[in-house]
Amino acid sequence: MNEIIGTNRRFEQAARCLSPPLFQTLRPYFSKFENTAQEIRLRRNRPLSVVCPNQTYYFTKNGALTDLPCGELLCASREELSGVFQRICDYSVYARSREIQNGFVTLRGGHRAGICGTAVTERGSIVNIRDISSVNIRVAREHKGCADGVLRHIRQDSGGVLLCGAPCSGKTTVLRDLARQLSLGGLAVSLIDERSELAATASGAAQNDVGLCDVFDGYPKALAMQQALRVMSPQIIICDEIGGAQDASALLHCLNSGVRLIATAHAANEQELYRRQNLKQILATGAFSTFIFLRGRERAGEIASVVQAGERRAA
Repeated sequence: MNEIIGTNRRFEQAARCLSPPLFQTLRPYFSKFENTAQEIRLRRNRPLSVVCPNQTYYFTKNGALTDLPCGELLCASREELSGVFQRICDYSVYARSREIQNGFVTLRGGHRAGICGTAVTERGSIVNIRDISSVNIRVAREHKGCADGVLRHIRQDSGGVLLCGAPCSGKTTVLRDLARQLSLGGLAVSLIDERSELAATASGAAQNDVGLCDVFDGYPKALAMQQALRVMSPQIIICDEIGGAQDASALLHCLNSGVRLIATAHAANEQELYRRQNLKQILATGAFSTFIFLRGRERAGEIASVVQAGERRAA
């Protein structure tokens, strides 16, 4: 699972945490799914599926592909899900406990495996997950040039930019390409990669092309922002999925230091953005002057609307 694979074999790389029988079932379809698959979903005693923008595919027991979730389909057993969980964690669940507490583990290459099961808790905190019932592997991709439309808006405004969208709308992929283009354009960019999804750093080297960014890999976002300001003199700080009081405080620090922020947030539209309680402090900082909303799963990476801070409407 830890083998480094070329960027034109992303789907294969994401599938390598599957059990050998499931992996071999998917092998004949690698080329079909290479540029389209968004997720590989496994549920205990339920059909293995590959989710694409406009269609979900299943596999019959003899390995044939079907778009109908019925009949004699290939299912993931309890043992297979347990094995997938161990491979996701590189056979060291304890070493990945911090990620498990958040419900997902980042795989080599920046792919993300969401985990569902029975929580094991200590003093009110999740320390492990047992009896794994579902695993959702989100396929990370590089699409160079996918940020061109967003980049135009960034160049027109000297303030911060918040890139918003629903899950699987392409936020992380666009953010990665933004980091690449801005840093290659001569700007000093610090990339905060808390979950190793953006640069996919392995042994200090980024597997994804993020240009000339200075990458803070695995740092908590708020701490990384402070560190970047102290040691890298960035003009722009880029981070994924902000939210919460600590992030708001760090954003204010960056704003007062004259550094631009580019970040993402889960919000499908303007109304949802303003309803999100965990984003209220973020919005109140004034760190973002432009809000860009992406269309969604079926048209990932496409801009739906752009709202300037002065045009914001109350929820």
